[in-house]
Amino acid sequence: MRLIHENPSLLIGGCIVAAIVAFSALGPLFSPYDVETMDMANRFAWPSAAHWLGTDNFGRDLWTRMAEGGRVSVFIAVASVTIATLVGTLVGLVTGYFGGWIDLVVMRVVDIFLGFPPIILALAIVGTLGPGSQNLILALAAVFWTEYARVVRAVTLAQREIDYVAAVRAIGASHTRILIVEILPNVIGPVIVLSTLGLGTAIIAESGLSFLGFGVQPPTPTWGWTLSYGTRYMRAEPWLSIVSGLAIMFTVLGFNLFGDGLRDVLDPRGVARKVKRCDI
Repeated sequence: MRLIHENPSLLIGGCIVAAIVAFSALGPLFSPYDVETMDMANRFAWPSAAHWLGTDNFGRDLWTRMAEGGRVSVFIAVASVTIATLVGTLVGLVTGYFGGWIDLVVMRVVDIFLGFPPIILALAIVGTLGPGSQNLILALAAVFWTEYARVVRAVTLAQREIDYVAAVRAIGASHTRILIVEILPNVIGPVIVLSTLGLGTAIIAESGLSFLGFGVQPPTPTWGWTLSYGTRYMRAEPWLSIVSGLAIMFTVLGFNLFGDGLRDVLDPRGVARKVKRCDI
């Protein structure tokens, strides 16, 4: 626990993530406005006691819309990363453990996915399936699963050659038991770190697709969509774009810092160095 408290990235990132989650979950409870309530007389109002974050081009309360948009964006990021993690971990375990033609075929499929720029591949999938939250989650999961598959495969390849796996195999343990009981615990650490960092990437991807009009469709508010129509009024009323841009920036920063902190904590070599430095 002392090492965690001494890790500034983990603490700062955790505080930012906790603040974003709390704002998204509890923000609407502190607002008297509905997410779609319009007040054309107060268009582009700056922050005040009546509207804590101002209003948008239709006079809608930005505090309420940003909180609701946070729910949507964070949910899509968590759902897509969860699916990608489960699929990638399963594929990485199987290919890394069994090797042979299974590894050869699956890794060539992974290479094909990696041959496309992520945003282009996501655009192609969403363009084929159609916009919407469910299709966006599937598109992002299809883009991200390859990262987890490669990392888990690399760890599994190293673990299967260690003596303890050979010993368990010699006493007659099944492949399933070896994968789940012996090897899986050793890949959990890297997967957790990669998933945490992936949440920031997923937030950017979701916001980018929504910015281009391929994400969640209006009237559901999202940070990317708010940023998109805010650019239309950027010269005269920049506050709308500033608020949505800052929300995206701080959320991604929080997840990245938290992921870096987790990597330092879960890395045995990094922990060993810190313990040695503390003892000195």
